Amino acid sequence: MTVREVEHAITVHAPAAEVYRLLAEVENWPRLFPPSVYVEYLEREGNQERIRIWATANGEAKNWTSRRDLDPEGLRITFEQEVSAPPVAEMSGTWIVEPRGEQESYLRLLHSYRAVDDDPEGLAWIDQAVDRNSREELPGVKEGLEQVTRTAELTLSFTDSVRVEGSAKDLYDFVNEADRWTERLPHVSTVRLTEDTPGLQVLRMDTRATDGSTHTTESVRVCFPHHRIAYKQTTLPALMSLHTGYWEFRTDDDGTVTASSQHTVVLDPDHITEVLGADADVARARRFVRDALGANSRATLGHAKRYAEERR
Repeated sequence: MTVREVEHAITVHAPAAEVYRLLAEVENWPRLFPPSVYVEYLEREGNQERIRIWATANGEAKNWTSRRDLDPEGLRITFEQEVSAPPVAEMSGTWIVEPRGEQESYLRLLHSYRAVDDDPEGLAWIDQAVDRNSREELPGVKEGLEQVTRTAELTLSFTDSVRVEGSAKDLYDFVNEADRWTERLPHVSTVRLTEDTPGLQVLRMDTRATDGSTHTTESVRVCFPHHRIAYKQTTLPALMSLHTGYWEFRTDDDGTVTASSQHTVVLDPDHITEVLGADADVARARRFVRDALGANSRATLGHAKRYAEERR
């Protein structure tokens, strides 16, 4: 049985305790880890927990369940995949945060793994995926950790909602069936939807903004019938360095449904003037993104509302 053990590391200009906290709170992961799409808690008891992770690996969308042991005093997080996705048979590892002064940390990521049936090709695939993801993750984690601890002005989160006299299932179906959006949504010009694993989608599309410009985006979507679709954009417009969000459909006590579209965006300050003009600043970029994403979300929610209410 061949077990591979590897280590990757990077220096982070942020306090060790803050680095540990952000890594321990899994809701931060889509922002900190480039391959991470969505994470949910399955069980939590003391410093032990089970989580389910959706992420990309070598360009493919994967999901797995992990157990984690948190050690806030030692600034260590040990993890082990409970249900791995082939060709991975077993995968475990440790995050270790080492203080290097008050404002600097040395972040180490250890992995230990083996392939299904000890297959050499499978092991080579895992070697490549772990190395690629770790090399992508650590600079992204470093940037995200430093950005979170340095400033909040580049980050914005917002939600648009509508009340619907219809069913949550019909609303969910409208958003889930994104391959039909060119028929149903005027602001979508082209779309390509793949779903090799049920409930795990890759959506690539061209959308038209209110100013007439066209933007190409690609997202990985995790679908939970019939109440939520979470996503992370993997191909972004130039103005953003991160865009995550979810569609949610909640049936209220009176039988109506609240349909919501939530966005979390981190702006790319290096492209603000390039996209919006020489006199643009962060405040203007925030307004632009809020207006552009909000307009498309409200348009989609409006069409979904009509679709659902016509089927009552």
